[in-house]
Amino acid sequence: MLLDSVLNMCHSRSDKTFFVGYSGGLDSHVLLHLMAQARTLRGIDVRAVHINHQLSSRAHEWEQHCKKTCENLQIPYQSFTIQLDLSANDSLEAIAREKRYSILSALLKKDDVLLTAHHQDDQAETLLLQLVRGAGPKGLAAMPTLKSLGQGFQARPLLLYSRAELKKYAIDNGLHWIEDESNERLNFSRNFIRHEILPLLKKRWPSVTGTLARVSTHCAEAQHLLEGVAKQDLLQSQGRVAGTLSIQKVLSLDSARQRQLIRQWIKDQGFLLPSAVKLNQIQTDVLLSASDKVPVVSWKNCEVRRYLDDLYILPPLVSHNEYQAIKWDRLETPLEIPNVGMLKAVDTSNQCFRKDIPNVSVQFRIGGEQCQLPGRQCHHRLKNLMQEWKVPTWRRDRLPLIYVNKELVAVVGYYINSEFVKKENCLFILTSLKKKGG
Repeated sequence: MLLDSVLNMCHSRSDKTFFVGYSGGLDSHVLLHLMAQARTLRGIDVRAVHINHQLSSRAHEWEQHCKKTCENLQIPYQSFTIQLDLSANDSLEAIAREKRYSILSALLKKDDVLLTAHHQDDQAETLLLQLVRGAGPKGLAAMPTLKSLGQGFQARPLLLYSRAELKKYAIDNGLHWIEDESNERLNFSRNFIRHEILPLLKKRWPSVTGTLARVSTHCAEAQHLLEGVAKQDLLQSQGRVAGTLSIQKVLSLDSARQRQLIRQWIKDQGFLLPSAVKLNQIQTDVLLSASDKVPVVSWKNCEVRRYLDDLYILPPLVSHNEYQAIKWDRLETPLEIPNVGMLKAVDTSNQCFRKDIPNVSVQFRIGGEQCQLPGRQCHHRLKNLMQEWKVPTWRRDRLPLIYVNKELVAVVGYYINSEFVKKENCLFILTSLKKKGG
């Protein structure tokens, strides 16, 4: 039965490479043994990957055991050693997992598959762990059988089987595996659930792991429906600026749909999801603030801000020197502006800034700047123009100003002095900043 599950999973991707995440423990050894048989039966490319976390005095011994096992099975083997640098309040389990999957996902070429040996007991443990953390349907959905990872996929072909079934297979086939002493430490939440909670539940309800796995399936289906609704709401709630939400459109939804929409929006923008507390702050402190206010809610790698009716999400702003003046001798070369981003010039057929102008420098607004827009008879204060252009307040002292011989001749993305425009056979036009992370 175990082999059938592995063979079924391999059937539709037989021309791809299968990487087995191999720790040397019972579960991954069973999976590796099954994949060795699948390779013989299906002619597939199977390789093993071991991650040395350097958390045990026996880590080198385990690595050598894994290498020897793969040699015996004639499966190509490679190992990686990682260094875990923990800060205060960091979770060892979370940081180790993040670094491990960063390495594993980088190995995958298009449509390759990483196989991990998660089983039914792991699924039950994950659901209980998420439950005590107060997770919603997404968290309670726990682990899917197949999901995207890097350029390929992560597959868990053993999710329907219990740890007891895997152990019986290992004993029946004479497998030898590593026993990691850290799996007995009850200070790790998952170990506490594994050794203290699940045995108690099984004593009262012997088939509880299968029942909990079924709960995860129901939650996954519910989450799929919720995401479908959120994606429809997202299409109907676009703001004036690309990537933003219209606050009035969001507020037209009930509170629960607002939260689901905001989560979907944050996920689609590539940021980590906020806690329930932070999500509530977005609803109360940002959505319900006066339209002339500019509130902000921050967490980890991002912050949500409001400007007029638009809700923005962006990487955390860092201070920069607004008094700096940076020479830009070659417009065709991108200009790196510390703590602001990359200023580029791109090919275009529209009117553009001439690339042959000497003495070009990039500066920032410090107050008192003026410029005369095309078709207007007088100069206007840049402060007033930025309000007219609806430039968000936090971007105004970060918007690059182009000077030639100390004269303001362009505001990137908004204005170019007509004297410095080449209207035919254009080569370059100033574009918005490209900043890493957003």
